[in-house]
Amino acid sequence: MITCTLRYVLDPYRLTEFEACAKMWIPLVERFGGQHHGYFLPGEGANNIALALFSFPSLAAYETYREQSRHDADCQAAFRYADETRGIVSYERSFMRPVFG
Repeated sequence: MITCTLRYVLDPYRLTEFEACAKMWIPLVERFGGQHHGYFLPGEGANNIALALFSFPSLAAYETYREQSRHDADCQAAFRYADETRGIVSYERSFMRPVFG
């Protein structure tokens, strides 16, 4: 299993728009075989940092999702919404593997 960790820098005045975009992506990731662990928006502390976590069985499965999402109408609509609302200033993507006891 591989977990994609996204760290977003947001426009703090567009958190509502970012949250709407996040809600679009959760079912899309799951449609393509991933398990979404949620988005984590600012609460206390920094008002412009958010995280997202989702897992795929392998890095190859994640890459398949990325390729298929480029051609999916719902994914394209979510990408467009993010571009149009401009809530995301930047983001970093990392891949983690879980360790269980």
